[in-house]
Amino acid sequence: MADEALFQFLHNELIQYVYKSAEQGEMENGRCITRLENMGFRVGQGLIERFTKDTARFKDELDVMKFICKDFWTSVFKKQIDNLRTNHQGIYVLQDNKFRLLAQMSGGKQYLEHAPKYLAFSCGLVRGGLSNLGVKSIVTAEVSTMPACKFQIMIQKM
Repeated sequence: MADEALFQFLHNELIQYVYKSAEQGEMENGRCITRLENMGFRVGQGLIERFTKDTARFKDELDVMKFICKDFWTSVFKKQIDNLRTNHQGIYVLQDNKFRLLAQMSGGKQYLEHAPKYLAFSCGLVRGGLSNLGVKSIVTAEVSTMPACKFQIMIQKM
């Protein structure tokens, strides 16, 4: 429980630091979100190395995604993804109905515009983890009602 609160506090402080240290032009151009995602990417790479050191190789892309949804998500966010969908053509949608990093925010529509900065680090985490597993991807997140969110993962074929 304490580690969960520490992670949420660190995440919030990381966002505040990036936005406070940015110049006005960087915030308008979306560089802060890119910076947060890049930080998450590096952390995701490190975490996936640690989590997979004793596991067998994955058979295919779907096995990798199942690992992300069950083991990786549970280790980072203390719960499994609520729903995993795919079109079997390289697009996966991960749905979390109570995303921990958004759960502390009010459910009002006025906070939806702030959601991307709270999801950028998590998108980077997933992209970094997939990258270290040999899966090149683009990860985006969307929120229609707080605290539920959907992460869309588009696999880039090599």
